[in-house]
Amino acid sequence: MTNSDPESGGGSESEYESQVREAFPELEAIADDTLREQVVEAWTLALERGGWQDIHDVPYAWNIHEVDNVEHVRGTTKVALESAEIQREFHGADPDEDVLVAACLLHDVGKCYEYVDFVDDDLVDPDPTYCSEEIPHSISGYALAHEVGCPLAVQRAIPHFLGEVPTRTLEAELVKSANSASSNAITQATMGITLKEWVAEYSQTTE
Repeated sequence: MTNSDPESGGGSESEYESQVREAFPELEAIADDTLREQVVEAWTLALERGGWQDIHDVPYAWNIHEVDNVEHVRGTTKVALESAEIQREFHGADPDEDVLVAACLLHDVGKCYEYVDFVDDDLVDPDPTYCSEEIPHSISGYALAHEVGCPLAVQRAIPHFLGEVPTRTLEAELVKSANSASSNAITQATMGITLKEWVAEYSQTTE
């Protein structure tokens, strides 16, 4: 992997890793050391290839910059963990917490690729091999998880639009519902509309 030139404004690989670990304290909820490091590696690759100077520069949506992607990812993870706890205590279900946290933390990592055209001033030489708004971020996120060797159960829980993965696991459904809860909160707080209304008005998905 080629590190970005610090003098050009991009961070080195170790700087990206530090940013990821600081941005997502929820990483510590992943018991499996290997999986935890795979999540960090996926984010590091995405930030480096996207040319991002800071992980907090990645917006939640192409036209909502008041909330960054980190806040949304963390919100999604927190909602999913609370939901999983209720499923265990109230319904006797047993979602895999490592899979759930890893998938939540990676569900929008693909925005590092997808949103480069909307925030050019914040970027340092995005890699056109990977970066394009033509590939939905849930699919590029799946590709990143696959590239770094995340378990299939994690990979399958990342695509969060209907129809992207035919067989939905319990963890995948938790990611999807938590993502929608966080997304609706953000669109309501920033624009006074629901996520469905946002999608209808702007004709571009964001979850």
